[in-house]
Amino acid sequence: MIALLLAVAAGCDRQSVTEVSLRASDVKPLPQPPPAANPLRLGMGAMITPKEGYRYYLQMKEYVAGKLGRPVLLVDRGNYESINRLLAEGGVDAAFVCAGPYVDGHNRFKLEILAMPVVHGTTTYRSYIIVPATSPARQLDDLRGKTFAFTDPDSNSGAIVPIYLLHRRHESAESFFRSYTYTYGHDKSIRAVASGLVDGAAVDSLIWEYLARWNPAFTGATRIIYRSPAYGIPPLVVRPGLPAATKERLRQIFLQMHQDREGKAILDGMGIDRFVRGDDRNYDSIRAMKKQLARFGEAD
Repeated sequence: MIALLLAVAAGCDRQSVTEVSLRASDVKPLPQPPPAANPLRLGMGAMITPKEGYRYYLQMKEYVAGKLGRPVLLVDRGNYESINRLLAEGGVDAAFVCAGPYVDGHNRFKLEILAMPVVHGTTTYRSYIIVPATSPARQLDDLRGKTFAFTDPDSNSGAIVPIYLLHRRHESAESFFRSYTYTYGHDKSIRAVASGLVDGAAVDSLIWEYLARWNPAFTGATRIIYRSPAYGIPPLVVRPGLPAATKERLRQIFLQMHQDREGKAILDGMGIDRFVRGDDRNYDSIRAMKKQLARFGEAD
C-alpha cells in the first residue's frame, strides 16, 4: 500500500511541473503608493494675538489645509529676521509678518503682500508706549534714565517707532534709558510693565487691545502714555517664486474666510473682521520713517 501511494505521489509531481520562460519585457513593476502631498509652509513671523491666541492659528492652519487640499505646516522661529530669511530662501511659502520686516523684505527680495487683516474696521495699527498704572510718567520724556522693554529689533511698533522718537530728540536707547532689553513678544513686554520689571515698553496696539478685551489682568495694570500715528497693519505675505496658481488659491481662501461658519469662528477668536487684498501703499509711512532713521545714523 505504501509503495502504491508513493508511486501515485511521484506521478502527480511530474505532471504538475511546468517550465516557465520570462523575458525582461514581461516583468512589470509593482504599483507605487502616491507620494505624500508637499505641505505648504506657513511662517509665524508676527501674530496679532498674544501667545494664548496661538490656538486660533492652529485652527486656521487646519482650515486652510482643508480648503487647499494639502497639508499646512506652521513654522515659528521666534524672531522676525529668521522668518524673513526663510522667505528669501524659499524655506517658507507664506507668513504673517510685522509691518517693518515686510518693508525690508519688499525692498530686498520682492516680498509680496497676499492679504491684510481688517481689525475693528481698519487695516492700520499703532505703537503704544506703556508704563505701570501707578507710574508718575505722563510722556516719553518722563522715562529718561528708566528701564525700558523693546520687543524685536525689527518690529515697527515695538522698536522702530520708539527709536525714531528718540532720534528726533537727538538721543539713542543707550543715551536715554538707564537700561533696556528685548522681550521678543509684545505680550511679554506688557507683562513686564504690569509686573514692574521695567518702567516702560513699546508694544503693538493690536496685542494690547486684544488682551484688554479678553484678559485685562495685565493691561489693567498698565497705562498708555503715547499712541503713534496709524501704520499699515502686519500683513500676510508670500515668498517670491510661489506658483501663481497656489498664490491665488491661497489668497481666495483668506479673502472668503469670513463667509463660512468655521472660518468666521476662527477670525472672531483672533479679533479679525476679515481679510482684504494687500495694498503696498499702506506701508509708505514706515518707509519714510526708516529713511529718516538711516539719515540720523549717517549724521551720527
